[in-house]
Amino acid sequence: MDRTPSFLQQHKQTFQRVGAVLLAILVWQVLAMAVGHQLLVPSPLSVLERLAGIWLEAGFWSTVWFTFRKIVAGFLLGLALGLGLGSLAGRFPLFEILFRPWAVMVKSVPVASFIVICLIWMSSARLSIFISFLMVLPIVYTNVLQSIRSVDRQMLEAVQIFRLPWAKRVLYLWLPQMKPYLISACSVGLGISWKAGIAAEIIGIPSGSIGQMFYDAKVYFNTTDLFTWTIIVVVVSVLFEKGFLALLKWLYGRLEKL
Repeated sequence: MDRTPSFLQQHKQTFQRVGAVLLAILVWQVLAMAVGHQLLVPSPLSVLERLAGIWLEAGFWSTVWFTFRKIVAGFLLGLALGLGLGSLAGRFPLFEILFRPWAVMVKSVPVASFIVICLIWMSSARLSIFISFLMVLPIVYTNVLQSIRSVDRQMLEAVQIFRLPWAKRVLYLWLPQMKPYLISACSVGLGISWKAGIAAEIIGIPSGSIGQMFYDAKVYFNTTDLFTWTIIVVVVSVLFEKGFLALLKWLYGRLEKL
């Protein structure tokens, strides 16, 4: 009997994802037909037509690049500082006690409150960087701290017995230990950084940003543009997330071969 997986079995997950997207579009179309007003719920076809032409407009790519680089910069800053502070807190309990109130505050205070407060301190052009950084920091910090706390005690004892240099401890113990926690933190943090960064731009309205496009569409009751820019943000954020996580896994793959 031929046990070779069929084409459908090999691509089952892909078909399921495509089916879920098509089902969502169908529900969207039914909702648009039920409402019967483009101002309230534009049809998928009208949004698709807008998507087909918007990227040809002057300033489109500069707008996307403006927001992309700000949010990515905030994410990378949060990732770097979260790694550093989480490592310190995991290694030295005193640091964990000192950092705890700040971590709790950042996780508890609504994003909108931080945005309004930060507008007093900085220009709207830098707001999305800081807000993205602020939202990512506690996620990475908490995951890194948890990864260090959950390390196998026998491994720690073995490292101490064999007196491994600090560089080798990081390379062969701490980095592999952090892998699942770090990947999880980046996956969650990337999504939140985009949500928070776009929200900051909508409130701060920096010139030439995606947030300004959202604000203008709201002011002029252009619901089609609202849906179009929402799809653009989703696509860009998902592509960056997939690319960044693939890079992170590739780096870990190289590390495991050392």
